[in-house]
Amino acid sequence: MRKTSTRIDSVNHIAVFQETSIRRVWHNEEWWFALSDVIVVLTDSADPRQYVKKMRSRDAALDANWGTTCTPLALRAPEGKMRDTNCANTEGLFRSIQSIPSSKSDPFKRWLAQVGYERVKEIENPELASARARELYQAKGYPQAWIEKRLRSISVRGELTAEIA
Repeated sequence: MRKTSTRIDSVNHIAVFQETSIRRVWHNEEWWFALSDVIVVLTDSADPRQYVKKMRSRDAALDANWGTTCTPLALRAPEGKMRDTNCANTEGLFRSIQSIPSSKSDPFKRWLAQVGYERVKEIENPELASARARELYQAKGYPQAWIEKRLRSISVRGELTAEIA
């Protein structure tokens, strides 16, 4: 994968979730995931297209906004040909997963709820966000001096932004 200043090569990439491949492509400066692959992982559906149709018929709001939730993008199909495939960015994927009434999607939904709760707490107490960032940088193996410098620069940038606004 080659990265340039504005885009990642548009060749297809594979993400792996629970030992299952999920096709993805870099589009409009973000990753877009093949919705059919996610449906298969979370539902064991033999026919993800039919599952999506049923999902949309059960959720009127999802159906009404389908054009903004999913975008057909060219991905390599299992037989090797490039085919337009309904893809969703992270936000669209989360919205679609909310409409999946499957026990396999419940752990993912609980995780989303937990992350949302944590972010609300961080809004109430910004020190929690700083502590989370510190833990993440430490887990990634960054040196302590780099972490402190990075967190200070984030704080200074925030102060400057607030001053300008």
